[in-house]
Amino acid sequence: MRVGYFQFKPVFGKPEANCRRVVRALSDVEADLIVIPELPFTGYLFRDRRELTALAEDPRRSATVDSLVALCRERGIYLVTGFAEKARDKVFNSALLLGPRGLLQTYRKVHLFNLEKRWFDPGDLPFQVKRVRGVRVGMMICFDWVFPEATRALALQGAELIAHPSNLVLDYCQRVMVARCIENGVFAITTNRFGEDRRPGGNVRFTGRSQIVDPKGEILNRAPTQRTHLFVTEIDPATARNKMITPRNHLLKDRRPEFYGVRS
Repeated sequence: MRVGYFQFKPVFGKPEANCRRVVRALSDVEADLIVIPELPFTGYLFRDRRELTALAEDPRRSATVDSLVALCRERGIYLVTGFAEKARDKVFNSALLLGPRGLLQTYRKVHLFNLEKRWFDPGDLPFQVKRVRGVRVGMMICFDWVFPEATRALALQGAELIAHPSNLVLDYCQRVMVARCIENGVFAITTNRFGEDRRPGGNVRFTGRSQIVDPKGEILNRAPTQRTHLFVTEIDPATARNKMITPRNHLLKDRRPEFYGVRS
């Protein structure tokens, strides 16, 4: 499977221009699956929920999604992208799995970070796995990395590859994702943005360093900190199906959940 990421710097409040940039960057890509960042079309640092709502879209009636699906169809690829999702009176920080036939799956961010709790509604869909060209792919978003339960929930459903759109501001997520891959025996593509959102309420700077990590914790590639970067590589998903650490130890079957409960 050929997988990759596209790291770039979105312009706040310019969804059409940001979408055109993504489509242009991927117009010649040869891959099965590409992951792009969290909230790559709207930008991140919203003034308030009203501003977010004005920028959010219903993916079923979205010019952005239509453009990305057309790209998938033309190139024969799949995309995982962050997305500000409008759903009736709610707005979610979501990730979409798109392919040549359209929208295949939506994940709504379960663990909201900092000011996101003012802007977004908390995710209301469970972690799920979807097959993409025979490979079991799960999605999580940015701050989900803090919670090992997120990656584990996907691994227990058989995920072999974690697609992880992000707008990272803390400087140690990339290191933690190495541990998440080792403890679950999965590949992970963490696609971050870079640059700053400079807004009336303050500034937020993002860390870049998108990466692909294999099930043994090897970093197959890591992007620069503050630079646009497109990277594609070939992975063997079969290595994520072998959960044996030793001849007698299986990463998931050796779990003993009956001892993991918290007692007050």
